[in-house]
Amino acid sequence: MEIGDRIVYPMHGAGEVTEIEETEVGGVTKSYYIMQLPMGSLKLMLPVDKVEEIGLREIIDASQLSSVEEVLGGESDDAVGSWNKRYHATLDRLKSGDILEVAAVARNLSRQNVKRKISSGEARLLELSRQILISELIYVLDKSPEETSAWVDEHIGLDKISEPE
Repeated sequence: MEIGDRIVYPMHGAGEVTEIEETEVGGVTKSYYIMQLPMGSLKLMLPVDKVEEIGLREIIDASQLSSVEEVLGGESDDAVGSWNKRYHATLDRLKSGDILEVAAVARNLSRQNVKRKISSGEARLLELSRQILISELIYVLDKSPEETSAWVDEHIGLDKISEPE
């Protein structure tokens, strides 16, 4: 990886490598990628020697966008099991770093939230999944965060879901 590369850090989302910094920690000098996220002012220091271990990957290219669209527009997964089991299964999907898994989580929780209010824990997972998904799609679609968020909502079909009476 080098400066200017756009990468995805699981559980945080996509960003751009803005610099590579050498820092001394406990008498040992280590190299870190400095990653700037497109949403908010968060900067992350990621150890160069742990790239594979932490699951960093390059953002998807435009040819993979149709797969994301299919997942967003696809059938929702049924929410089965106890809240605790669903929460941990959803968290594992987000930790995978796979954009299709993240898109499925965003789709499922977005639709559930329209049909019936989701719990506060699930609402946090919904917000996190959207942040991760949108941060990557900003680069792929070359749109603003607001435009990208609207694109995601359109593909999930939130305007077609009716709220319970």
